[in-house]
Amino acid sequence: MKPNRRSFCGSAAAAMALPFVVGQSWAQSASPWPNKALRFISPYPPGGLSDQIARFIADGVSRELGQPVIVDNKPGAGATLGTELAARATPDGYTFLVAPTAAVAVAPWIRKLKFTADDFVPVAKLASSYGLITTFKDAPWAHYGDFIKAAKAAPGKYTFASNGVGSIVHLTGVLLHKQAGIDVVHVPYKGSMESMNDLVGGRVDVMYDPVTMPRVKDGVLKGLASTTRARNPELADVPTLKELGFDLDTRSWFALFAPKGTPAEIVARMSDAAHRTMTAPAARQQLLLSALYPDFEAHEAFGRRVRDDSMFFKELIQKEKIQVDG
Repeated sequence: MKPNRRSFCGSAAAAMALPFVVGQSWAQSASPWPNKALRFISPYPPGGLSDQIARFIADGVSRELGQPVIVDNKPGAGATLGTELAARATPDGYTFLVAPTAAVAVAPWIRKLKFTADDFVPVAKLASSYGLITTFKDAPWAHYGDFIKAAKAAPGKYTFASNGVGSIVHLTGVLLHKQAGIDVVHVPYKGSMESMNDLVGGRVDVMYDPVTMPRVKDGVLKGLASTTRARNPELADVPTLKELGFDLDTRSWFALFAPKGTPAEIVARMSDAAHRTMTAPAARQQLLLSALYPDFEAHEAFGRRVRDDSMFFKELIQKEKIQVDG
């Protein structure tokens, strides 16, 4: 039978409608995101700043997206165990990493790892930390300048604790000691809580970790200096390093990452949920209690920051010859 104009047009219309019907059917069958619990991996033990910010953002994102968000602590190997686990996770929008600068922008330069910053999609910068230098309660130093004088008089006698080799706490010490011309022995721990406990007991001399702020406020530890440009309003009597003649940029942030390959639409929605959480009125007050402050940056701008900071620390680590067993 010869096709007439009517039958041809009808066939053509049906053919053109087919993709729409198929697409509509796929869209209707695809499950909206998120439709189950999400997992936020924290590569540090419970109790430290990274864990605290992970739990804060998890609670907020859970409210925003209407699904449970589970914080999964995976400490070990200087935070690289959990970070690599997140990098290798299925990029389906249900696994994310909450981590500080050191885990993503520093660790690949001091260890032989199976991941780099390029294995992640930066979702958002969440907060930055008020750097704080502390010592045990009965230490003889009134401020950091006093400690420097003591360290210059006895090279190698004093110690500083960190939450791991290559952490921002460790690198802060390296930079400060270089500027001050002092030799202080590094004592790395598996996490901030372990190192702080030894500082409280006077088994180490100083620590450069803002997680100590609540213990300074309650008088258990003594604040020697803050690394911020202006005095921390929560510790107004603690001088800044700038007041003591130092110029230091610790570049310490906490951020949310997704495995490479996570759909852009999901990254954008997660970034929006994080933004609403971190800009809520209660966020600043809550984070200040942990020596943090909201410092939100959306995924595109934050991606540029990650690249810049990664290069900054690469140059520092190569120049200072910092090794994993340092």
